[in-house]
Amino acid sequence: MNVGRRRPFVSTCIFTACGIWLIGLGLYFVFLRPPLLPEDFRYIGASQGEVQAAVPGLDRWLRRVFTVMGTFMTGAGVLTIFMAMNAYARRQKWTWTVLALAGLLTVGTMSFTNFQINSDFKWLLLVPALLWVMGLAFLRDETG
Repeated sequence: MNVGRRRPFVSTCIFTACGIWLIGLGLYFVFLRPPLLPEDFRYIGASQGEVQAAVPGLDRWLRRVFTVMGTFMTGAGVLTIFMAMNAYARRQKWTWTVLALAGLLTVGTMSFTNFQINSDFKWLLLVPALLWVMGLAFLRDETG
């Protein structure tokens, strides 16, 4: 037994919540997200009619892209929960590094990109990235 080390409870809860969020976001992209949002048309600088006239099959194409992207998000969420629940128990030294890299490549990139495009959801999408950083800080503290 590791005396002096706290059980990684808070970080496990945070990363499990982040994994659940990723799964939910992925399912949103697969089943509910429209091909283009009003903010997409603002960013493109064209109306919905102009985009549909210029690229008639874009909606069908984006549906496929969002299905793939959403299932990847869902898979990342499943793996995040797995890491939160199992890797901590084994006290693997690489757990922090893997979770830091996974956060950078998932919620970090999503948040950064949404600020770049001035998304209507940029502040909301900053929350998971900040939670991920908090989870990393708690993990570092909890595992010594």
